[in-house]
Amino acid sequence: MSSLRALRTAASALKACRTVAPTSARTFAQRSAITAGPSVSRTWAAPVAARCFSLSARAFGQGESDVELAAKLKEEIQYEKEAAEQAGSGAPEFVKEFTADGVWKIEHQDGHDEVALVRQFGNENIRVVFSIGDLDTPQEVNEYDEEGNPIAQDEDATSNPPDTGALSIDAVAEDGNFAVDNVSYYADAKLAGELSAEADWKRRGLYIGPQFDHLDVGVQESFEKYLDERDIGPALASFIPEFAEWKEQKEYTKWLEHVHKFVSA
Repeated sequence: MSSLRALRTAASALKACRTVAPTSARTFAQRSAITAGPSVSRTWAAPVAARCFSLSARAFGQGESDVELAAKLKEEIQYEKEAAEQAGSGAPEFVKEFTADGVWKIEHQDGHDEVALVRQFGNENIRVVFSIGDLDTPQEVNEYDEEGNPIAQDEDATSNPPDTGALSIDAVAEDGNFAVDNVSYYADAKLAGELSAEADWKRRGLYIGPQFDHLDVGVQESFEKYLDERDIGPALASFIPEFAEWKEQKEYTKWLEHVHKFVSA
């Protein structure tokens, strides 16, 4: 009898298991929310699908301020073009005179911030690089000419005779003169002027030399003569800020036109 009773008990338990088993995941989750004993509230949240999308300027550029901004930009474009017409078309006279000397060649591209002046001096390849964006970069000491134009401009001069590395000179064109900040030497001439992120990372780990004003006065004076002999002197220091301002004005007008076109689309 005991064996028969145990067998019936096992059969009942098996039947109970079969009753519970064929339930769906959703039904099981709902039933599991009701538990015996103390009242406990459980919540199961179904996953919410996230959909990514983008907004195009044309489809959503219909704000109330669009027309006003486009009109203001158009006014500014008209003003800049009228000023350019009064100044005359083509390169200004100071640029023509500079290039006519035949010493430096100007390298720059429309839409780009950087300008390079290049020349040969004996067996040296000299490259002076400056950015028109420096006109809007605050200097520690701001100086202006009689017309209120900025007269300070950062520049970098690199000289690299074949197979001897390169000298990189950081300076500021200020009030018709160059104020040298630092003179660096690079055994790898390519590293001195390369603009890649990898080259910049390599330069950061190198000793770049002392501050120029920490050098012996005699060494400073000799360096200044060294630069003057390569035509990196007062004439170039006066030309760089003037050219940067002229190019920045041209780029500004193009920027206005591009932004106006975008806002008006």
